[in-house]
Amino acid sequence: MITVYGSINMDLIGTVPHLPVPGETVSGSRFETAPGGKGANQALAARRAGAPVRLLGAVGTDPMAGPALALLRADEVDLGGVMTVDGPTGTAMILVDADGENVIAVIPGANGQVNVDVHGSVPFAPGDILLLQLEIPVDAMRPLARRARVAGARVILNLAPFQVAALSLLAETDVVVVNEGEADALAMALGLVQDGTVPANDAIARTWALAHRMGLPVVTTCGVDGAVAVRGASVLSAPALGVTAVDSVGAGDTFCGYLAAGLHGGHTLTDGILTRAGAAASLACTKRGAQPSIPRAADVDAALGSDRRR
Repeated sequence: MITVYGSINMDLIGTVPHLPVPGETVSGSRFETAPGGKGANQALAARRAGAPVRLLGAVGTDPMAGPALALLRADEVDLGGVMTVDGPTGTAMILVDADGENVIAVIPGANGQVNVDVHGSVPFAPGDILLLQLEIPVDAMRPLARRARVAGARVILNLAPFQVAALSLLAETDVVVVNEGEADALAMALGLVQDGTVPANDAIARTWALAHRMGLPVVTTCGVDGAVAVRGASVLSAPALGVTAVDSVGAGDTFCGYLAAGLHGGHTLTDGILTRAGAAASLACTKRGAQPSIPRAADVDAALGSDRRR
């Protein structure tokens, strides 16, 4: 079983010709809503990758709660651990430009009220995965991560959005996932930038330095340049698929969900697992919205087969 403990949002998405700078007003061309939240997105991605998944989190008592869970329910993610709390469901306000790049502001709402006392009795077993991100309070995640590891499960920590407080989770973590910006922030927090350990613009060297400083496997997603990972003395890499991006929202979450599905059952991180997660993330960029864009396993495998025949 993959357990995802994380945020559940409704995304409010505007399409603009370019991302505004502070003080600038930009006229957009499109507005839509879609279910999102890093926890919910990663849960749906892991499920669409073919793994059994349960989601732990919280929604509010407002009309957004139902739509926020709709796609998860349709794909049969176990929602028995989703609490309903007084107040609004989490919201993300997203602007996407003509190249598919985005800026996001998140209003936590119910995500800030997750209760470890409610979720603390969730069972774990060897081969299970606990997948964490940072849109719910760190203090709520720590005891669950500890319980998971004691039971023989592995913990994947996606340090997004990055916060220094999450470094306290590293003692209970088996795999760290970051994008390039988060890798830079993590390197700064660990003192690797100041001592010159991390060369500029070198994803492999940076990932190597992070992995060996923390003593953990580290995966870095690099957008159109694919992904790299360091596990002990091994360096793994995977290219991104050649796609025309329309919206990168949810691509990183898709990667994390597929990565968790690949590692589920006790599997070791390999180039193949990394490549499949990267391909899924690439395909997620070809459609709008976070959850609506998450591809299914058959589509990912078909795209990989086509890419290899080129």
